[in-house]
Amino acid sequence: MEAGMETGTGAIKSGFVALIGRPNVGKSTLMNHLIGQKIAITSRKPQTTRNRIQTIYNSERGQIVFLDTPGIHKAKNKLGEYMVYAAESSLKDVDAVMWLIEPGDYIGAAEQHIAKMLDRCGLPIILVINKIDKVKKEVVQSTMEAYRNITRFEDIVCVSALHSRNLEALIDSLFRVLPYGPRFFSEETITDQPMRQIASEMIREKALRSLGEEIPHGIAVVIDKMRERPDGSITDIEATIICERESHKGIIIGKNGAMLKKIGTEARKEIETMLGGKVNLKLWVKVRKDWRESDILVKNYGYDKKELRE
Repeated sequence: MEAGMETGTGAIKSGFVALIGRPNVGKSTLMNHLIGQKIAITSRKPQTTRNRIQTIYNSERGQIVFLDTPGIHKAKNKLGEYMVYAAESSLKDVDAVMWLIEPGDYIGAAEQHIAKMLDRCGLPIILVINKIDKVKKEVVQSTMEAYRNITRFEDIVCVSALHSRNLEALIDSLFRVLPYGPRFFSEETITDQPMRQIASEMIREKALRSLGEEIPHGIAVVIDKMRERPDGSITDIEATIICERESHKGIIIGKNGAMLKKIGTEARKEIETMLGGKVNLKLWVKVRKDWRESDILVKNYGYDKKELRE
């Protein structure tokens, strides 16, 4: 059957691919550049991605559905437990795995944990060494040599996600390991994420980039209202930024509301680009003390393990 497929019967390859790695190795940046459009939010801060996010790559060869997952780390609260669960449970639903790392031949406890997890999953694994633009070739070579013996790999691909270097080679490698099958989404679809969720994440990204080191880990964003006006001229969005401390609320709002205005202005521009039209964005800030420690609040703010099982 495969021989017939390879001789031009029009069959394509398709499958689901999980992006796995420690926090802040560039998974979301890589996914955005692979599909050529921003869907997953990015920042320099670890644990930026909290949910599993699916994006879709389409070509004549077939379709790849990427699952961007939260960085695998030692959970410190209920939100952290959800994030690790979201990452590790994604391996049950995919056809292949991309393990994203940074250059360096030291293999720490986090990498050892990921390697053992991947050993158990029995899936084709492609090791992706990202950020090669930041180091010398000798460092990249030593990284490859160090990781060759940690687990089995179908391929090792060196890329710069930020500069879109060698991404075609990565796509080629993925199509080699994926099975033949149908497209799971239409060729026009680039993500399964609802617009409300993408808008929420874009607001959180602007907060992540604008605020200090401590506060962003303790914020969530809830879309209270998102509605296009009858004439289609403007989309009205009302959203609440949730934080854990009264002192944090003051910092998020800023002097005379300057910080909240900055976050809102930057988020509005990006949401307008996504929607292709004008947006009227209103933001509020509420305190929910230690919400990351509460099962109920973690679920209420969009991080429910049950939804990952569906």
